[in-house]
Amino acid sequence: MSETLLLDKRTQGMVEGYVPDGELLGSLVRFFSIFSDSTRLRILSALAISEMCVTDISRVLGINQTTVSHQLRFLKDAGIAKAQRHGKIIFYSLYNDLVNDVLLKGVEFLGY
Repeated sequence: MSETLLLDKRTQGMVEGYVPDGELLGSLVRFFSIFSDSTRLRILSALAISEMCVTDISRVLGINQTTVSHQLRFLKDAGIAKAQRHGKIIFYSLYNDLVNDVLLKGVEFLGY
């Protein structure tokens, strides 16, 4: 015996068309997992203010340079951060300012 939906067909179609699945769902899961690590969040917040090198990030945030480098590699591989060499120093920045918008929406949602 099948259950009857209380939704009208139009609303059902809207829900079915809006809820992600397949490749998009996987991409969204990977994207939002980036924000699940406190060290990455701190680094992203710092990069939202200024382009920075590993040494500066490490000193300003009080995080071990190895940890900063590891997280920056993760963010770079995910397409969230980018690197640009200036002489011997590599500077990191956000690949896209929309990442900062995601951070700000989270802060807004929490009421800060």
